[in-house]
Amino acid sequence: MSGADNVVWLGTPAFPEAARTALADTRLRANLRRATGTIRDKRLAIAAELEDWEELRETAATIKRHTLRHLDHHLLRLEKAVTAAGGVVHWAADAAEANGIVTALVQATGEDEVVKVKSMATQEIGLNEALADAGIRAYETDLAELIVQLGDDRPSHILVPAIHRGRSEIREIFRREMGEWGRPAPENLTDDPRDLAEAARLHLREKFLRAKVAVSGANFAAADTGTVVVVESEGNGRMCLTLPETLITVMGIEKVLPTFADLDVFLQLLPRSSTGERMNPYTSLWTGVTEGDGPQNFHLVLLDNGRTATLADEVGRQALACIRCSACLNVCPVYERTGGHAYGSVYPGPIGAVLTPQLVGIENAASLPFASTLCGACYDACPVKINIPEVLVHLRAEAVEAKRRDRLFPTSEALAMKAAGVVLGSPRRLAVVQRLAAAGARLVARDGRIGALPGPFARWSGTRDTPAPARESLRAWWRRTRPPSSEESRTTAEGNGR
Repeated sequence: MSGADNVVWLGTPAFPEAARTALADTRLRANLRRATGTIRDKRLAIAAELEDWEELRETAATIKRHTLRHLDHHLLRLEKAVTAAGGVVHWAADAAEANGIVTALVQATGEDEVVKVKSMATQEIGLNEALADAGIRAYETDLAELIVQLGDDRPSHILVPAIHRGRSEIREIFRREMGEWGRPAPENLTDDPRDLAEAARLHLREKFLRAKVAVSGANFAAADTGTVVVVESEGNGRMCLTLPETLITVMGIEKVLPTFADLDVFLQLLPRSSTGERMNPYTSLWTGVTEGDGPQNFHLVLLDNGRTATLADEVGRQALACIRCSACLNVCPVYERTGGHAYGSVYPGPIGAVLTPQLVGIENAASLPFASTLCGACYDACPVKINIPEVLVHLRAEAVEAKRRDRLFPTSEALAMKAAGVVLGSPRRLAVVQRLAAAGARLVARDGRIGALPGPFARWSGTRDTPAPARESLRAWWRRTRPPSSEESRTTAEGNGR
């Protein structure tokens, strides 16, 4: 499979169609509204505790901008530091190469199962499926990821992958599927969150204790020391990162930071932006291999998979600064109503709308940049100040241009925009069109509103009323109510002459 095949879920409809289905799911919308609202309120409250919150954001954005401009340099520093600490670094150009590397490493241990710490990078490349094809079973250990895996489902949120599931649904999934993957759920399992968490703990513990190989993602990696960082809330990561003999980390190349000291900034921003906490309950850091302590074999797989191509785009590259906090999802009015599955990608929400089209090519995800109201709430919430609306507009232009290149003749929308340019380029032409539009509107308007319009305006006007043009334009009203001075008369005459 190609990188595009893995980042984008094959067979899923484009966003407009998928969103229409999601909007009809009242339970989904209720779950999303409750969960995102709760996380959003917690984030606002906890961020307000820091007087230097905005300074932290600006510092983080500066660090990320610097790192992306010198990414090759810092990656080579990281490789050198990890190697010096006893680890082994592998470079993967795409999903197929990364999957091949990880599969070969697991096979070399003689094991046929691995435990996993939640990692969007491994979801991006379809690692679980690649391992399964090689006869290796991967067990997700994050509670939400476990729910998704047992339910043969797909994640719908960066932080809370099973946000679309209710408690009763989770109970039924556990009762039906846990026995097929290991220890079955208790017979008297209820949908109380404590009972569900305990069932998951008992189910996973036997896997933690027998696993010889673990696969993890990485939140950050410090180039100067070779230290890799994973933050999580349940303790499953700590189990995976300390008990197995072999640890394989798959990390997107954009996760590198220049220095260990930079973690001070990001470990304040990330928990507050993601879970509304002052710090993550579990922050695990490891540097290579330490004899007698933790895994004795450490492999770091540095994943490109479209990131270098994204880096070449001076506007779009800022999406690579994302620290996967999900703050943009929790404030997005579009995501709150459609959920993550509608985006058809491992990366949902506003960040997915700008990252996915760049990783896979705009032609493979052309509808995603339009999955936004451009309200700017995502930009305000982003802890590293990614200007998502700016990138969305930039990618929309690319999508339109790509569509134009594939057509022999211009679209009706393009013709309409060209005609508008001609009209707006002349005050005289604009005045004539305004008078004609006002006269025509009076014939079809009902209560000051016009129904669906034909041609290129059909999609827009089919879901909203169009106000009827005023009987008198602003220019005509101004001319009628304010007798022009001699200077204004001269300027007007010059304008009408064009």
